[in-house]
Amino acid sequence: MTHSPAARRPWVLLFIAVCLIAANLRVTIMGIGPLLDEIADDQHVSPAALGALASVPLLAWGIFSPLAQGFSSRFGMSRTVSGALVILALGTIWRSLPGPQANIWIGTALIGFGLAIGNVLMPAVIKRDFGERVPLVMGVYTALLSGSAAIAAGLVVPISHFEPGGSGQGLGWRVALLATGALIPPALIVWIWATRRPRPADPGPFLAGAESARATGGVEAAGPADDRAGRRIWRDPLAWRVSVYMGTQSAGFYMLSAWLAPYSASIGRDPVVAGIDVMIYQLFGIAGSLMLPLVARGRVRPWVPGAVPAITLIAVVGVLVAPALLPLWLVIAGTMTGSAITIALTLTASRARTARHAAALSGMAQSVGYLIAMCGPIAFGWVLGLGIGWAAPFALVWVSLAAQSVFGFSVRRQQYVLDRPERR
Repeated sequence: MTHSPAARRPWVLLFIAVCLIAANLRVTIMGIGPLLDEIADDQHVSPAALGALASVPLLAWGIFSPLAQGFSSRFGMSRTVSGALVILALGTIWRSLPGPQANIWIGTALIGFGLAIGNVLMPAVIKRDFGERVPLVMGVYTALLSGSAAIAAGLVVPISHFEPGGSGQGLGWRVALLATGALIPPALIVWIWATRRPRPADPGPFLAGAESARATGGVEAAGPADDRAGRRIWRDPLAWRVSVYMGTQSAGFYMLSAWLAPYSASIGRDPVVAGIDVMIYQLFGIAGSLMLPLVARGRVRPWVPGAVPAITLIAVVGVLVAPALLPLWLVIAGTMTGSAITIALTLTASRARTARHAAALSGMAQSVGYLIAMCGPIAFGWVLGLGIGWAAPFALVWVSLAAQSVFGFSVRRQQYVLDRPERR
């Protein structure tokens, strides 16, 4: 059956809204690093004193992610996402306000809170609204997370240094950080528009199963057991396996992202080339996110969560034992790491029967995951500081990838969280 343009419009709006939201879930935090020296100089503190700013969002994700499912149950998933975008906008503005140094910390904390809610609920939204196309939409969503972060990291310094009208005075770091929130208003407008529009008579395959949620403004029908999903999920063995998979994946990603450039420079590569090495790793991560839905099909699909980190492990071992082939290893590791991020997010949707259960699983997985992820780069730096070479800290990455592979194979069967009857 061929759908009219009017019938297609709600799906188009939803897809655009998801893409716009994805483009906002990393840019506001990726601008801090490149501007750290400039911010520290303006605030008359050392860059080290502001270094913890990068950890604030991760800490917020670990603390606040479990709250997202409760907010969603009370206010509805769509309205909660709208609220998260509003909080994200307020934090972005607050962070850029002139005045005491506390503004940048309070604004960053608000940003972390808004992102925590958005990170948790967007996989559940995709589960709710895109039916059988979850892997495809999740791949696009994840690619936009990585791509927008890379763009933000590259643009904030030029924006800060831009001199309008040849005035000789750059716009400064406050304007640059404020610019990272430029897409929040259009994302909020399109999201509200898309989730409030009446449903067409024939929704098509993308929206199968979402009719009740749309009709109630994003509030799904739920029984008493669903209302307790946010608490029950912490006693579910499958949920713990998915959460540890998320955590080991994130820990490996953040360790490599933070320490690839220093390692590259340590083996004699030019600092500019070392930066390009990290760019290669990130860019091929985007490619991996997009490629995964194309290759993870049929009988191969259940084995992908375990096989991807195993291949990454081979590449990361190669980084250390055969550094002459570093670009090749980075292409492989980047592609596989990008795929792993998509897998981790897809598992939070595909291992839940309903969007409400997906929100509960996503909240737990991202809370556990980002608390584990916080420890990775810190532990890597501490071990490196012992002065015993690069093999020992890289062993932390290897252990993380090996554990990710084990847990990936453990979730290969099509099981669902919260399927067991609740004990009374």
